[in-house]
Amino acid sequence: MAFHDRLSNTQRILLAIFCFPLLPFYLCALCYARSHEEQEEGKPTELAHMEAGKTVETQRDSSFTGFQSDGNGNDRSQQPRGNGLPGQPVQMQPDEQAPVITSYTNEGTHVTVEVHPRNTTPQLFKKFSLGKGVRKLPSLTGLDNKGFQENGEGRVPLPGGKDLHAYPWDKSSLKSMTLDLQQFEKLDAYASKVSVKNSIEELVKALLREARNDLEKVRAIWMWICHHIEYDVAGFHNKGQRSCEPKDVLHTGKSVCEGYAGLFQQMCSVAGVRCMKLSGYSKGYSYRRGQSFTGDSDHAWNAVYLDGRWHLLDSTWGSGSVNDSCSKFTFQYKEFYFLTHPALFINNHFPDNSNWQLLKPALTLKEFESNMLYNSQFYNLGMLATHPETPIIQTVNGKATISIESRAPLLFMFKLQGTEEHGLMTLKKNGMKLEIYPQKTGNHKLQVFAKPAKGSEDHYNEVLEYTIECSSVDKNMCFPKDLRQPVGPSWFTERKGFLRPSHPEPIIHTNDGRCSITFTLGKDISILPSLHSDNTSLTEDMRRRHIMEIHRGNQTEFKIHLPHAGKFVLRLFAKKKSDPGNYNYIFNYLISCPNTEVKWPVFPEYYRNWAESYELLEPLAGLLPANRNVQFKLKLHSIAKAFVKGKDTSPLTLSKDGYWEGTCNTSGCTEVCVMVQENANLKFSYLLKYEVETQ
Repeated sequence: MAFHDRLSNTQRILLAIFCFPLLPFYLCALCYARSHEEQEEGKPTELAHMEAGKTVETQRDSSFTGFQSDGNGNDRSQQPRGNGLPGQPVQMQPDEQAPVITSYTNEGTHVTVEVHPRNTTPQLFKKFSLGKGVRKLPSLTGLDNKGFQENGEGRVPLPGGKDLHAYPWDKSSLKSMTLDLQQFEKLDAYASKVSVKNSIEELVKALLREARNDLEKVRAIWMWICHHIEYDVAGFHNKGQRSCEPKDVLHTGKSVCEGYAGLFQQMCSVAGVRCMKLSGYSKGYSYRRGQSFTGDSDHAWNAVYLDGRWHLLDSTWGSGSVNDSCSKFTFQYKEFYFLTHPALFINNHFPDNSNWQLLKPALTLKEFESNMLYNSQFYNLGMLATHPETPIIQTVNGKATISIESRAPLLFMFKLQGTEEHGLMTLKKNGMKLEIYPQKTGNHKLQVFAKPAKGSEDHYNEVLEYTIECSSVDKNMCFPKDLRQPVGPSWFTERKGFLRPSHPEPIIHTNDGRCSITFTLGKDISILPSLHSDNTSLTEDMRRRHIMEIHRGNQTEFKIHLPHAGKFVLRLFAKKKSDPGNYNYIFNYLISCPNTEVKWPVFPEYYRNWAESYELLEPLAGLLPANRNVQFKLKLHSIAKAFVKGKDTSPLTLSKDGYWEGTCNTSGCTEVCVMVQENANLKFSYLLKYEVETQ
């Protein structure tokens, strides 16, 4: 009787339950036997790549039909990607020994199979799911079922729940742990000047003389690498001219990112600090908005274990940057990439193993590709968020709107296809708003720049870049060339003494061609307004005469009568009254009038003796009708007499309300003037001059 026949039904069931989990193990053994035969014939297999430390993922690139150099020291199937520095993945060599299957563990519905070369320590565990769907395999090697990972010296804990940070960013700290950078001042100064290069051990020993704990050890190593290792631009373009071995990187003082990360890991190992070298995709040199990532990793960086948690850093990007052609490296220390908050680090670093995002929830590759790219300057200047958060924006009825939120006031500028035209930027106390109106269909490059509101820095740093996809054009929103950005009042104009504006918005709409703008001015401020338009033949002096300035205590009013329909720019300049120098530009408004019937004359011409405290109520038009009796009304202070002189001289009388009033006939004259006498002993002085229409 066969063994199976001698078993009871209960025993048969128990045997089936026990043997069922062995089925994948048995199938895997068969697959291995077949793959080993293929390897003997020179055919690459998925298992062979796994032995080399490269986990094959069906969601990335499973063809492996051939590789080409990416210029970063890595064989991959596409060109390098990545303004920071270009990336460099982990270099891996195939194992010469054939693998064997040595053990398995049964965990519920999963079977874990250990695969490694003969006579070696186990290095890789792969899980085969018995349920539905495909289980994504981690891309980093050395992963076992106990939550540990090999780093060349033993196993270190993989990221767990306590390491994870919430996504999206909570707008708190730029760092993954609380730091007082001032506490590093002495250490930074010391570490950046250490010049030992005989060996990694001697270098680390010298650096640690000023380090008291693991955090300071990591800081000293970070600071030294960022100030002594330059990016190997020649090696980037020519793989044969570089080495990423830590000892070679130390001696030559240059490498690509793989060398930076490898040296950092080796120095941490000597210092007794847990450190991992990670690889993945990056949005660095040569990265383009909307780009998709395929093929192998293009960058390497590190994770360090401090105070019971993992933290991320990138010494390659912390050291400086390369130019657009990657032909020149410039040391430019960037604090941002030291222990960066994971929710910010993910903005341009996507690790092969999603565990190393240190985020909950983790982002998908598609989300990483579609997310807006924020560079370090964006966060260093105190900006928090943008809207929209996508790098490609479609216009709606010819318009696209972008806004930025910041912790404190900043100064901004923008360029659309290299110019500041076709946009309307307004400053907010905590950010800015920008409306874009492209005047051509198609794709347009939009760059946003910013700088601190305080300080002596004149340079604007580029902080954002968008692609504006315009499907239709709004010709009504074509702005005058003299319009300067930003437009309208803001926190900046308040600092310059322009308080409580009657029109807080940047555009003033008027249908009859007239408007009035008022401010409360700070002390000792003198204003000079000017009016500009692309479609006018008026001289600058005549354009100024379409503006009347009225002062009432600390309040200033500008009455504006437009000469015709169209779009005008009202520019406001100011200086201290006590300052004999020139007026400085402060800000401008956009005034829009669609009414083609509008045709206002200029205001009367003011003489030098017109005081700020004077006010003209009528007539406001500088051109008077001929052969008419014209009523005059003015508010004048500290004068004895007032007259209006045409063909004849007519006196003005002081009313109970404090106005000088009277009439003048315009017959037989070409101009009319208003004159005053301050006291009986002084001559008459001219205040205003009107022209009279010709008959």
